[in-house]
Amino acid sequence: MPDSLLLPPVKNIDWNALRQAARDAMQFAYVPYSKFRVGAAGLTSDGRIVTGCNVENASYGLTLCAECGMISELTRSGGGRLIAVCTLGNDEPVTPCGRCRQLLWEHGGPGLLVEVEGVPVPMTELLPNAFPEASNFSNPNG
Repeated sequence: MPDSLLLPPVKNIDWNALRQAARDAMQFAYVPYSKFRVGAAGLTSDGRIVTGCNVENASYGLTLCAECGMISELTRSGGGRLIAVCTLGNDEPVTPCGRCRQLLWEHGGPGLLVEVEGVPVPMTELLPNAFPEASNFSNPNG
């Protein structure tokens, strides 16, 4: 399938609204150790905006990224597919970690746009070797 068929029109995505939603979510982060507040916001294919924030844990390895919280909110609020995601850390753009990139792939597919340093980047570039056989991309009900 050509990439042009996988990508939503960039002009129809309100990136400012996504950044503000990520900024708002960031305020709820639980970060007693790093003090690094992260908020994530995603636009769904049905027009909803879902958000999440990071939740630290003293063991660090069990810390939940903001994108994990956002995916939980996506599922809790009825599911669907992500078409655009923005993540901010201490009010600056941050790029999702590898674990979260795979989560995003599974809930948005190869055409999901992720804002990286102010530029929308499709998941095919952000995670070129995802585990597609483990993703729900082929199942539209996710």
